[in-house]
Amino acid sequence: MSEIKNILSKYKSIAMVGVSKDPKKTSTIVMKYMQDYGFKVYPVNPSAKGEKILDEEVYSSITEINNTVDIVDVFRPSREAYGIAEDAVKIGAKVLWLQLGIRDQNAKKLVEENKMKYIENKCTKMEYQKYFLKVRQAFPVLSD
Repeated sequence: MSEIKNILSKYKSIAMVGVSKDPKKTSTIVMKYMQDYGFKVYPVNPSAKGEKILDEEVYSSITEINNTVDIVDVFRPSREAYGIAEDAVKIGAKVLWLQLGIRDQNAKKLVEENKMKYIENKCTKMEYQKYFLKVRQAFPVLSD
């Protein structure tokens, strides 16, 4: 089984860092999709702390979430990935997942040293569709 398929089969709670209040934004679409497929998603967005996104309370940091977080899914610029990785290690997450276009070798090194999985430049929604629904995106510029 591929590593990504294994991750999406085994881990069902996601802290989504950088999710937007705007329902048309990619991060919000991905959050809704993952919720629809049985994932518990904790939105993390400091500017929306205390509000709700898709009926979930918004946190300003993943370290504020009092429940188990398996996957830290990042919709923030690459330069922010290392700080998020440090928090992911602190809370004992299993996976640091950086969305399309996001990469950070220092974050990768940190999480792997802490026995976490590291995924970069991949979309959770697209990967879920590929492995579980056998759907390929119709946008060649976004495919892998």
